[in-house]
Amino acid sequence: MQVELLNDQGLASSKVDVPDTVFGREYNESLIHQVVVAFQANARQGTRAQKDREQVKHSTKKPFKQKGTGRARAGMTSSPLWRGGGRIFPNMPDENFTQKINKKMYRAGMASIFSQLAREGRLAVVDSLTVDSPKTKVLADKFKAMNLKSVLVIADEVDENLYLASRNLVNILVVEPRYADPLSLVHYKKVLVTKAAMDKLKEMFA
Repeated sequence: MQVELLNDQGLASSKVDVPDTVFGREYNESLIHQVVVAFQANARQGTRAQKDREQVKHSTKKPFKQKGTGRARAGMTSSPLWRGGGRIFPNMPDENFTQKINKKMYRAGMASIFSQLAREGRLAVVDSLTVDSPKTKVLADKFKAMNLKSVLVIADEVDENLYLASRNLVNILVVEPRYADPLSLVHYKKVLVTKAAMDKLKEMFA
């Protein structure tokens, strides 16, 4: 499998060989969907909560007498059948949303995403990506010269200058190979991988 090697102007100067074990896999839509959904589910936090009939504020007085009214009997206004009553199965803060993905499935899913990006021309290789100072404008001008607006950069090492220069840029994310996630790979329109990071991706997902 070969992908484009981009220069500083964002033009394809040549092509480089990439391992087929990571970038030459068949497209497996169901597996990619499962990996992406599991990643999103594992990022969820139990921040929502509802009240059951014991927690809602209500009076313990019987709303009306048991017989003679023609209405269904009722003991408390906290009944889930009543407006303002508690929920039968409320959402609790300690609810667990995690989904388990086997390591082989995760590696195969990531390799399938990388392979599809390479086939669609959304994946490219660069020699390296560095900045001399932690200035956002410097890095922004570099991506502007390469005509890249939405890009995920996978660098072998993200130093302090590169991190500080990239953190305030919209639609641009710079990460190390171990922090590359399936959602970001699908979300960004272009994925740039440095040559040194390519070897690490091969070790991780081959």
